[in-house]
Amino acid sequence: MAANVKNALVVEAASPFEPEASTLLAQLRADLVEKYPDELEATPFRPEQLAVSGAVFLLARIAERAVGCGAFRPLEPGVAEVKRMFVLPEARGVGVGRKILQQLESAAAEMGYKSLRLETGLRQPEAIRLYDSAGYRRVPCYGPYVDNPMSVCFEKVLSASH
Repeated sequence: MAANVKNALVVEAASPFEPEASTLLAQLRADLVEKYPDELEATPFRPEQLAVSGAVFLLARIAERAVGCGAFRPLEPGVAEVKRMFVLPEARGVGVGRKILQQLESAAAEMGYKSLRLETGLRQPEAIRLYDSAGYRRVPCYGPYVDNPMSVCFEKVLSASH
């Protein structure tokens, strides 16, 4: 089955305002609220945060059904921040997240970014394993995550061959 899923998996640029994207982002938010009921910022994520120059939003589809998403946005010169990585629970474990991450890395390198940074949480061991296995290294927490004991931050230097 995994081979069939990988052959049917399509990851492509999309708008974070599309209905499919809105549905996935709402499911991501619900998942985070469940994992971190006391930790989430009072201000929810807004798709407008990805509607900036230098940002990319990707949707993953299996058999034309949106099953995952991921994005990056500029953080500082030469550095982009991975945001909104999410895969529906029923589509996990078959490489959807890895494919989204690879395509984000390729797009970031093509746009001239030198590295990607990201934050995830201690209650997301699958995400931590993905980033560890994809060559990201743990770095000190940055920006709004500096004082959050639940945050784990990563960075990956992008090669020109992406």
